[in-house]
Amino acid sequence: MTGDFRFGVNMVVPDSRAAWVGKCRQAEDFGFDVVSAADHLGMAPPFPALVLAGEVTSRVKLNTYVLNTPFYNPVLLARDVTGTDRFTDGRLELGLGAGYVKEEFEAAGLPFPSARERVDHLERTILELKRAYADPEHKPAPARPEGPPLLLGGRGDRILTLAAEHADIIGFTGTAKSPDAGALVPASAEDIGERVEFVRSKLGDREAEFNLLCHFVKITEDRAGALEDLAKLTHGVLSAGQLAEVPTALVGSPAEVAEQLHAHRERFGLTYYTVLEHDMAQFAPVLEALR
Repeated sequence: MTGDFRFGVNMVVPDSRAAWVGKCRQAEDFGFDVVSAADHLGMAPPFPALVLAGEVTSRVKLNTYVLNTPFYNPVLLARDVTGTDRFTDGRLELGLGAGYVKEEFEAAGLPFPSARERVDHLERTILELKRAYADPEHKPAPARPEGPPLLLGGRGDRILTLAAEHADIIGFTGTAKSPDAGALVPASAEDIGERVEFVRSKLGDREAEFNLLCHFVKITEDRAGALEDLAKLTHGVLSAGQLAEVPTALVGSPAEVAEQLHAHRERFGLTYYTVLEHDMAQFAPVLEALR
């Protein structure tokens, strides 16, 4: 951990073996705590990618961020999860999502279930995984009796309720639906705060780590100018002033971003951030600033 925080990098480019090995080692050398593999068609297959990452690193946790769970049979997935957990000596963190890209289902020749059906399948999968972990006859067994830590990510009431009931780590997307076209756009700080409070109301006495996927990283000495550029890039959905308050946009010098992270921890309880692969190198100085 870097201070009171954890940081992950989500790998999205399906490189050669040598390139994959190199960037996983680089992430560990930079000081990231977690190396993640995304789960989309056209990207690296998550479980083999994480086993390889585990072979060439020594410290980082290894995360699926997040699995397109409706693609998977729960019983077969349990085998892949426990096997990967074993092969990485218990360094696996299992991230699950309900799936949302209709075109990927079509490309795979699969029907696109309704949102309710996708979350139903996610819940069945969680229960099957728990059953497998607890079954002494299940082979391969997970590295720990309770299985790898579970991350559930999403923004809707039902999936966040499921996360509050089962997840060790709750991932917030930091996005909202556009009122015009239904597309995903950056959520305001107030929207993210409402989602966080919703989860807290469901957690009760349980504790969970709060994670956020950071969509926009810009390390620069011109914070004001970069925020204005970002407002234009996102078509004015949020103003530069509003973007200055959202935890999905980490903009400024390394010291300024470190200050933002502390402020977001106080406001939202966020202690675990995931950045995208293309932001890995420029975010590294922030890790130094936090030490």
